[in-house]
Amino acid sequence: MTTMMMPDDEIAAMAARARTAAGLLSQMPSSAKAAGLRAAAAALRAAKAAILTANAEDMDRAAAQGLSGAMLDRLRLDPARLTAMAAGVEAVAALDDPVGQVIDQRTAPSGIALSRIRVPIGVIGIIYESRPNVTADAAALCVMSGNAAILRGGSEAAASNAAIHTAFVAGLAQAGLPPGVVQRVAATDRALVGAMLSAAGAIDMIVPRGGKSLVARVQADARVPVLAHLDGINHVYVDRSADLAMATAIVVNAKMRRTGICGAMETLLIDRAWPHAAALIAALAASGCDVRGDVAARALVPGIGEALPQDWDTEYLDAIAAVALVDGVAGALTHIAEHGSHHTDAIVASDAAVAERFLAQVDSAIVLWNASTQFADGGEFGLGAEIGIATGRLHARGPVALEGLTTYKWIGRGTGQVRA
Repeated sequence: MTTMMMPDDEIAAMAARARTAAGLLSQMPSSAKAAGLRAAAAALRAAKAAILTANAEDMDRAAAQGLSGAMLDRLRLDPARLTAMAAGVEAVAALDDPVGQVIDQRTAPSGIALSRIRVPIGVIGIIYESRPNVTADAAALCVMSGNAAILRGGSEAAASNAAIHTAFVAGLAQAGLPPGVVQRVAATDRALVGAMLSAAGAIDMIVPRGGKSLVARVQADARVPVLAHLDGINHVYVDRSADLAMATAIVVNAKMRRTGICGAMETLLIDRAWPHAAALIAALAASGCDVRGDVAARALVPGIGEALPQDWDTEYLDAIAAVALVDGVAGALTHIAEHGSHHTDAIVASDAAVAERFLAQVDSAIVLWNASTQFADGGEFGLGAEIGIATGRLHARGPVALEGLTTYKWIGRGTGQVRA
């Protein structure tokens, strides 16, 4: 007769294995960790058929359950996305290892030589929804930064996550990395999430990736430090100095390239002094976007819908955008301060002074000038991959990759000093 473990006991056992693995991993050279990731990437490619079959099962089940088109897009894998997933793991392997990096050094008045160096955080729990690629991305980043990972994906991607995890850890084992360095919580029992959140001392940090309700639950219930990724209520502000062709290309891309990612534009702000607002709004609507405008925007383009108060605070993750005309950059700054989520905001402008004011005064993790918000991505920032985009102010902000998964310690080298 098989005895079922209680959720707290199951997570405690996983965390103990992870702690042992993290201790071994932290002592391994960069070359060994990189070799393990290259082997994991090769294993992902070799398991292509099994992973895509598992993903098809998840997609069929999700469609039957009525998941939105945006959520289905997040869930879907195809050969190109799987190839990109494996390439992302290899890209992480090629990055500089932050572990052991000397941040600064000095000599104290006592004569002790002090240095501050990067070290792994330890055991990291990742709780995520929908996107199966997070399984590989998070695992790769944790391994290369010397951390052990405990992964808990959403039930909608259970088969995909299992197939990816199986291939990934097989590659790590082939390269000689310690067992337990990347574990997956297989059961969908929500009590296991609660056990992870309460595992203070066993798990060192929790990273939630998913919708607003998931992140809110993690922040409310966690007894473990949380690296939060809140919703992406992202804005593009088009200044009176903007070029119409550039503005159109950026706005349509920011909204419509992939509507279901956290870097998608949700609100378009247009300087009411710009003479091309109607053309831009019409172009966005013509791209297939459901445009909802304020009174001024609807006066310019009568065919668009009405923006209700809640639209300014909604992360649609769909082909929907709210549009407002504002009084120059000052109006845009006020709107973003009131309704933004501190994720990613962009300005389209030819006036450098206006653009620099926007860059300096928008309090978001990522602020862009003359570029689409869809570039809010660790890979695009040269980080190989990301474990999430942190929107808080502590520890790490923006795309969190290797450096964001380390902390530091002080090392002092003395010559016999004693303190009076």
